[in-house]
Amino acid sequence: MAQPPCTSSFRTLFFIPTCLALNTFLLILFYTSSSSSSSSSSTHTFFFSPPSQLRQIPTQFHHSSIPLLSSAQNLSLEDTNGGPALPHTQPSSSLPSFGRRIEQAKGVFHDEDLFLEDYKEMNKSFKIYVYPHKRNDPFARSLLPEDFEPHGNYASESYFKQSLFKSHFIVNDPKDADFFFLPFSITGLRNDRRVSVSGIPNFIRDYIFSVTHKYPYWNRTGGADHFYVACHSVGRSAMDKSSEAKSSVVQVVCSSSYFLPGYISHKDAALPQIWPRKQDPPNLTSSKRTRLAFFAGAMNSPTRQELVRVWGKDAEIFAHSGRLKTPYADELLRSKFCLHVKGFEVNTARVGDSIFYGCVPVIISNYYDLPFGDILNWKSFSVVVATSDIPSLKKILKGISDEEYAMLQSNVLKVRKHFKWHSSPVDFDTFHMVMYQLWLRRTTVRLRLMD
Repeated sequence: MAQPPCTSSFRTLFFIPTCLALNTFLLILFYTSSSSSSSSSSTHTFFFSPPSQLRQIPTQFHHSSIPLLSSAQNLSLEDTNGGPALPHTQPSSSLPSFGRRIEQAKGVFHDEDLFLEDYKEMNKSFKIYVYPHKRNDPFARSLLPEDFEPHGNYASESYFKQSLFKSHFIVNDPKDADFFFLPFSITGLRNDRRVSVSGIPNFIRDYIFSVTHKYPYWNRTGGADHFYVACHSVGRSAMDKSSEAKSSVVQVVCSSSYFLPGYISHKDAALPQIWPRKQDPPNLTSSKRTRLAFFAGAMNSPTRQELVRVWGKDAEIFAHSGRLKTPYADELLRSKFCLHVKGFEVNTARVGDSIFYGCVPVIISNYYDLPFGDILNWKSFSVVVATSDIPSLKKILKGISDEEYAMLQSNVLKVRKHFKWHSSPVDFDTFHMVMYQLWLRRTTVRLRLMD
């Protein structure tokens, strides 16, 4: 069939410009490729010129065996906007990037002025209501404060309850409360033969059922303005049989791992695990720290086993399996860096030990939501190392100059008061820092209580 003349002319008009465009494209492509082969050295300068304000990787890491993607990032070798480390030519100052980061992060707070302003307001207005229990309650030992000085690995839980009952934050009228404290002690229940570890979720389920039916406060927020405190790791599973409470109640726990589903970092808060000590250690600032790094502890995790396997026979890093024959405090005082290495959980008392003895803590515990992370700038007084970088640990620590170390240790001494419990609360101590974390998480929208 013959095609209409208009269709034939239309195809001709379409074909001619298409051919011209294709020829032009081929000429441009040929020119570009020939120019590139003759002057390839200028290509990168033309297409990519890093801004001068972006930080560069220090020269001492150029030929290092540390993988740049992991170790370099652990040392915060990043640009000013928080991006990854860049390939470079020359560092912009005599200090390496890690040193510049320390220099810029001299303050131990993220924002000291804001913290002090909020802290003053918290101290004045924050109110806690504690669900009441009598001395003749069958579980009084787990529901009321202990009448003796807390001791042991999980003392932080007991210290908090004692401090709260002695503080000015408690109110008798629940209408004035910002938060409601569920006063059960996980450590107490764990040691109670009537409950034990396996029975804790059942106890908590029944306790919350009682609270929700006896009092009207829970139902205003679904428990979002309620909290409990636990230092033993079993406390994180306390709400396992109370599904609604688990997603709403604020957990203040030592086992603060944001890798595990039971802990929600923006809702929950980390409680520092601190071994009780009364006296300040001797010669804290004048201690001769001749050893690079120190660790001692049980081999209850693959991370610790790897640390001892790699560094167990090293002369500068003392990594010991089991108990020491020499006093633990002596080793903390003679070491520049003290290693907090993940055990069964992300937390141990070693962070508190390090800070108490003026030793810069090295955190080797992936996914650890560090205590007071909302408030304190941990980069200013500690070193965080990924578990995969244990083989590079000595190179990382030796890469920190004397000036940088002096800044880190000076900041350790500044934060010591925030990692210390007292028989009666003292401003800016651990109790007040935990209260501030709660204050940041207070609920502002709720139903009005009826008379």
